[in-house]
Amino acid sequence: MQIKKRNFILILAGVFFAGAIVMGAICATMIQSPGLYMNGDEKLAQIKANIDKYYLNDYDEQKLIDSAYEGYVNGLGDPYSVYMTKEVYESWLATSTGNYSGVGITFSENEKGQFEIISVNPDSPAEKGGIKPGDFILEVDGKTYTDADIMATAIRGKKGTDVTLKISQDGKEKDVTVTRDDINIQSVTWEMLDDGIGYIQISSFIENTGKDFSDALDQVEAKNAKGLILDLRNNGGGLVDQCVEVADEFLDEGVVCYVTDKNGNTETYDAYDGKTKLPTIVLINEGSASSSEILAGALKDNGFEIVGTKSFGKGIIQTTLEMDDGSALKLTIMQYLSPDKNVIHEKGIKPTVKIKDKEKTEEDEQLEKAEELLQ
Repeated sequence: MQIKKRNFILILAGVFFAGAIVMGAICATMIQSPGLYMNGDEKLAQIKANIDKYYLNDYDEQKLIDSAYEGYVNGLGDPYSVYMTKEVYESWLATSTGNYSGVGITFSENEKGQFEIISVNPDSPAEKGGIKPGDFILEVDGKTYTDADIMATAIRGKKGTDVTLKISQDGKEKDVTVTRDDINIQSVTWEMLDDGIGYIQISSFIENTGKDFSDALDQVEAKNAKGLILDLRNNGGGLVDQCVEVADEFLDEGVVCYVTDKNGNTETYDAYDGKTKLPTIVLINEGSASSSEILAGALKDNGFEIVGTKSFGKGIIQTTLEMDDGSALKLTIMQYLSPDKNVIHEKGIKPTVKIKDKEKTEEDEQLEKAEELLQ
């Protein structure tokens, strides 16, 4: 049969390859105003004094302080570690539940430092505005950004309000103004293909993804499927615990992945006894990252066929530390390894069956190959 291309998408505006563990309020504010001391250095206090004495215009002191926090963390040179104001943090938390107001895109920072749109939700404000995967975001409401989380927060906002994105599309720059709308994420979808094969797509790992996947798997098994295709393409990651819940459906008791910290301490995420008996093929591509790579790596090391192209290669985990004032610090604290202790960060997961999805055809070559392998 001829299989039309599908929209393998995640509809978050700015879930930037998460893989986060949210923790409680355990950090105090790092810099205090008006002293603004840092490491015993009074330089910030001197800068403030000079601004107060000479600067022509009025200014918002809190914005200066927040910028100092952001710059301090940016100095780590790690695009996944970031300081978030209370407002940014609250917006970021909303994405983990799968419900927020935005434009319906997922984007990431590529190796050139460009913010590339990975996917666009069907019927979303972004799609209606002509925004496409592969476009680059240059500005949001006339402002440039260096941090993906901050940009994502600027894109999200109150339903019914407008946001203007300057994008580069096919080498041409243009402004696209769209009206924000409610974005409700269904991270797990399923169907039965014509040849009796079950198909489950996971677009992200958010709250309840594990349960939703278990329910979908039950439905597929109840249809007496002869096999299963698990689609992780363009899945930018998300909550690690939800990924492990899904892995547990495929693995007997054992390791899903190892995580190691800066001191070399190693812990494991484990699966428990009991798994589906359905033969399963996994689909990945260059948009599969973070938690989706944990899952793909665990299944590959346990003998599953992985079809598609090499995954993104984000093998690190962030924790989010909430401050006393409601702001937060997101920090890279661990890297993860596959059950065979293969490094994933900056290497990715290589498919066992490499095949590209040809952009100029209507068929989904990767999906067709997975079906062929299950015949």
